[in-house]
Amino acid sequence: MPETNLQARIVLTTAANSEEARRIARTLVEERLAACVTLLPAESIYRWEGGIESAAETLLLLKTSLDRLPALEARLHQLHSYETPEFLVLAVESGSHAYLGWLHASLRE
Repeated sequence: MPETNLQARIVLTTAANSEEARRIARTLVEERLAACVTLLPAESIYRWEGGIESAAETLLLLKTSLDRLPALEARLHQLHSYETPEFLVLAVESGSHAYLGWLHASLRE
């Protein structure tokens, strides 16, 4: 497996609305903590403080690399309005060599 596959990650998080999601996404891409962020409308149903809640949110799919995860998580917590923002990391098993090359080049200074 090429080295770029081993290092690529997708991080899932949600934001309270599309404006917050766009602000977070733009900042993380500008700071090279994410190469690309895809925003999708979502409805979440979850347990919070003893009850079942539901909310319209925006799902962010952040494309990044293994070495950026600690800084990405710290920065996301600074930018986010939620007390406990979602931060789930998925390893990329495979992908096109060209895309993964672009992803890693986009994260370099």
